[in-house]
Amino acid sequence: MDLFVFEPILSVFLCNFADTKGFSFMMIEIKDAVLRNPEFIFRGPVSLTIENGEHIAFIGPNGGGKSVMTQMITGKYPLRKGHIVYDTELFPVHKNIKFMSFKDSYGPVDSSYYLQQRWNSQDSEESPSVRDVLAAVMGDDCDDSFLSLFGVNKMLDKQLVLLSSGEMRKFQLTKALLNRPRILIIDNPFIGLDVDTRALLCDFLGKLAGMGNVQIILLLSKANEIPDFVTHIVPVNNMCCGKKTKRCDFRDVKPEMPVTRDLHPEKVSVAAEFSSVRPPELGDFKSANDIVIDMRNVTVKYGEHTILDSLNWTVRRGEKWSLLGRNGTGKSTLLSLVCADNPQGYACDITLFGSRRGSGESIWEIKKRIGYVSPEMHRSYSENIPAINIVASGLHDSIGLYVRPKQGHFAVCEWWMNIFGILHLRDRMFLQLSDGEQRMVLLARAFVKDPELLILDEPFHGLDSRNHLLVQSIIETFCYRPGKTFIMVTHYEHELPECINKSLVLSKMN
Repeated sequence: MDLFVFEPILSVFLCNFADTKGFSFMMIEIKDAVLRNPEFIFRGPVSLTIENGEHIAFIGPNGGGKSVMTQMITGKYPLRKGHIVYDTELFPVHKNIKFMSFKDSYGPVDSSYYLQQRWNSQDSEESPSVRDVLAAVMGDDCDDSFLSLFGVNKMLDKQLVLLSSGEMRKFQLTKALLNRPRILIIDNPFIGLDVDTRALLCDFLGKLAGMGNVQIILLLSKANEIPDFVTHIVPVNNMCCGKKTKRCDFRDVKPEMPVTRDLHPEKVSVAAEFSSVRPPELGDFKSANDIVIDMRNVTVKYGEHTILDSLNWTVRRGEKWSLLGRNGTGKSTLLSLVCADNPQGYACDITLFGSRRGSGESIWEIKKRIGYVSPEMHRSYSENIPAINIVASGLHDSIGLYVRPKQGHFAVCEWWMNIFGILHLRDRMFLQLSDGEQRMVLLARAFVKDPELLILDEPFHGLDSRNHLLVQSIIETFCYRPGKTFIMVTHYEHELPECINKSLVLSKMN
């Protein structure tokens, strides 16, 4: 949206947002707090005061304790000792403090969700629409001007399950703001958003903070993502809550995370030996046909919504592709056809690894050639099993581990976990890991069988600077090996590895 149009819409919304009697900034005081939950113990009691009018950024590496701090503030975990004092106007806390977690960008998770649900039209029809959910928050008083701010008005009739991760992020933010919280906490607010929407959101939050209608707390993994409106920074690392520092003094605070490209050199050098670790039982998947993907006039529709229209795309062995496009342009839908997750693939002219879809091949024959990670996959992993079992599930292309790995396979999983610097998480339960740690585990899962085709959909979501650079180095090392085909989705071209030599850019249909 053009900022000229953005300004009046924002002004109207802020007037409505501030229409609360006796509004004032809030204060939260945490004093010598120790959590009762043994899974999340800080190294020493936590003391922190968030004063009236302060906008805070908790900054630190993956697994450092940022999310635990937020859960302490919102009262999710009870205290063993110490106390938290809220401004009296913050009661009840659950109504006045809203937390948008990392996984909110992927949609609500429940036991009925499964990876292919988004692409299964019968099941998606049972999902509520954006209009249904927002109506429950707004009633009949629907502010169309505000809904147009992030383009939510254009997806009111879409089922939630059909939203892309970027669209879901916009929807969740809109829903949170319509609840008129006094304190809004957002975990990695800019992930999953295209460049224009990211700039719009940053400007929006800055103006919202400046109008004095809500205090904003951000959880960030990278220091270079701290917006200008943030007034104070709290470093959180190694389950230690550091001292609150004014934004202008933050340069004097040493963040405990390297930001140079020269890191984990021993792991990057080991990554050059990828070919030595492929389990021989998985076989050699190289086919005689040089074409990996061939799509001709592919069209995908859901109801009145056309996602892909007469798309032609050919990917040859050894090519390295970027897949670009704004939120909602069909990138994930396209990849669901490649990974055999979308049943509409049977009605399209698609050839994968030399076999025409619908000619008798099973989806498992396709999947065994592909290493894959995506926001949808991250969302579908809701079982609390050890991290090494998540990595091992990549050997069988399952969500969860239902087949006992063969002798030696766990050693392969450990090798890859070591490459990604997460071997120490081997026996930790997946849902007890931070979101960034979970993403590293899922990336190791994508690489574990040394796939013929590697597909990474927004692989850097939620990663701190250290892990981002490590993963980027691993990707580049992997892709320089002969015969490896690679597809990467990102909204930021600077994230693309140097080996990329082809690009497909998608546009929104309607």
